[in-house]
Parts: sequence; structure tokens; C-alpha cells
Amino acid sequence: MSSPSGPRVEVVRTHLELRDPGELRPARLPVEPVALRLHRPIRAAEYRSLYTAVGGRWLWRDRLVWTDAELDRYLSSPDVHVWTLNVGGATAGYFELQRHHDDTVEVMYFGLVESFIGRGLGGWLLTRAVEEAFAIGAQRMILNTCTLDSPRALPNYLARGFTIVREDRYVTTLPARTHLTLEGAGEPA
Repeated sequence: MSSPSGPRVEVVRTHLELRDPGELRPARLPVEPVALRLHRPIRAAEYRSLYTAVGGRWLWRDRLVWTDAELDRYLSSPDVHVWTLNVGGATAGYFELQRHHDDTVEVMYFGLVESFIGRGLGGWLLTRAVEEAFAIGAQRMILNTCTLDSPRALPNYLARGFTIVREDRYVTTLPARTHLTLEGAGEPA
């Protein structure tokens, strides 16, 4: 059963890149003890748990339509790297890198669990994502964000040295009950 449709909103998607590790502007170290862990491979169920814990609030849904077999096949690729951030024994966030055939590394997903937002972890986690991307051979890093994402996302990317390469717009229908319409996810179409 599908949920009732909510408002239609225009979304701005911003594409960014970082061409050289020397362009990285590292964030300060977290004030609380943190641990970063590489999961290679990570199983579909564990990945979905991360994906929804971080992206559920921002309406991430692309990977939720993949079957376990499709997701396991993708996640077992030697070009896919999933890292989790742990704080005090709890999963605080993650990033997913995908190396493409042209030595571009794309940040496929990046974010924090809601209870860890605002604690000075996002900038450090992005710094580590950049360092890991160049460590696996990136000649260039790319990522995108949109106005449905956390309002802290784009400022964090820009603060770390990413530059905007283009923007595009599309219209989507939000679920009937979402916080995003209250936070200005876009103007009704």
C-alpha cells in the first residue's frame, strides 16, 4: 500500500568536485573519541540499516528498491568502499565511495544519524572520506547534494574545498507527512 502523496516541490541538485588532495581544507578533530571502520564487503541488511538510519529523514529511497541480491552484488565490488563512524559504541554515520573506471571516486552517500548532527562530526567525517578517496587512487572526487538533504550538507562540502560544477532542477512529490515541507525543501511546483 502506498502512502498518500504530499506536495510537489522543486528540488535543486548541486554537483561538486574536488580535483586534488591539496584542495582539501580539513575539519578540526572531533572532541569526543571516534572510530572509523571499513566494511568490505558489507551485507545488504547491514547496509540498509545504515542507509535508513542516516537517510530516512532526508527521504533517501534509491537503494531501498534494490533486491538483496542486487545490493550484495554492488556492495561486493572492489570499487565500492563503505566506512562507518562510531561514537561511544553507537553508529553515528557513514560514507560510501565508488571508484569509477576513469579514476574518479564518487561519494555516493554521506551523512550522520540525526542524534549526532551538530556535534562537530560531519566536517571530520567528510575530511576522512576525501582522504580515503585519494588513498584508493582518486584523480578527482565528485558528489552531489540537493535541497532535500540536510541544510548543513552543502556548506560542509564547500568548507572542505569542493567546488560547484553545475546545478540542475527537478520536481518531485514528497510523502504526505514529512518534515521537509516545514524546513523549506523547495517551493511548491
